[in-house]
Amino acid sequence: MNTPILSVQGLRKRFGATTVVDGVSFDIAPGECLGVIGPNGAGKTTTIRMCLGLTTPDEGSITYRLQGAQTQTNLQMPFDALAIKQQLGVVSQFDSLDPEFTCEENILTYGRYFGMKDAVIHAKIPELLAFASLTHKAKDKPGMLSGGMRRRLSLARAMVNDPQLLLLDEPTTGLDPQARHLMWERLQVLLQQGKSILLTTHFMDEAERLCNRLLVLDHGRKMMEGQPRELIAQHLEPDVVEVYGADALQLVDAPLKALADRVEVSGETVFFYTRQAQPLLSALGAHPHLRTLHRPANLEDLFLKLTGRQIREAS
Repeated sequence: MNTPILSVQGLRKRFGATTVVDGVSFDIAPGECLGVIGPNGAGKTTTIRMCLGLTTPDEGSITYRLQGAQTQTNLQMPFDALAIKQQLGVVSQFDSLDPEFTCEENILTYGRYFGMKDAVIHAKIPELLAFASLTHKAKDKPGMLSGGMRRRLSLARAMVNDPQLLLLDEPTTGLDPQARHLMWERLQVLLQQGKSILLTTHFMDEAERLCNRLLVLDHGRKMMEGQPRELIAQHLEPDVVEVYGADALQLVDAPLKALADRVEVSGETVFFYTRQAQPLLSALGAHPHLRTLHRPANLEDLFLKLTGRQIREAS
């Protein structure tokens, strides 16, 4: 790995008697997208907030190595927060656009926070709006935009200072599939330009598509870290057969269970994880009333194996 643009070591945060981030460490290389995944309460957002200087860690270090920083080579958060934030781009989990400003004005105002001159910002606005596919909406206010447009405007606004590193906290939550795919395309463009991204997400297909590496958190601890496909290959059987329909749950105790390496149940669906799917599929032919889906194991399977299938409410 190249010299990390961000290095987090032994990060720990407690709120009262609860430890929400417990000894988390990770690095992000230049041009890399690191995804942070985990269930509600895993510590993802608190980790992001500490990296942004919005929450002070109880233990650990957060070191940025940003080219062009004026004060020193290695900048420490929160001590060098101002110098660090000058070179970060942030898209928060919740919409922070000013509803009274147009798209152009939102970018202009945000650029002023970085001490940029109006003439410089105005020169950037057409390119940023084009990047977000919002050129035709330049004079519209956020209330006139769809959810996907507002998220793209937030991303364009975060790019006004030409950041080296973007911190994105669930940037596609609440978007329909078309809007999510367009957002993914924009993030891929930024990665191709050499930007680095720290991304939290609940969408496993998003993590698998965008991220070079993944950090899996649960109960504030790092459970594993690595490339998505490598993690899947290391920890899962290669094939999954989903069976659902009337009486599907009776298969859990049926003899064909022995044809699978592992069986899980979620609602009315039975998941058979196997290294040899064909014998299982042949046996299921004796149950024509059941519906089956044969597919390769994916990141969602890994996520559910690690963190369980029980729903966790956000605290």
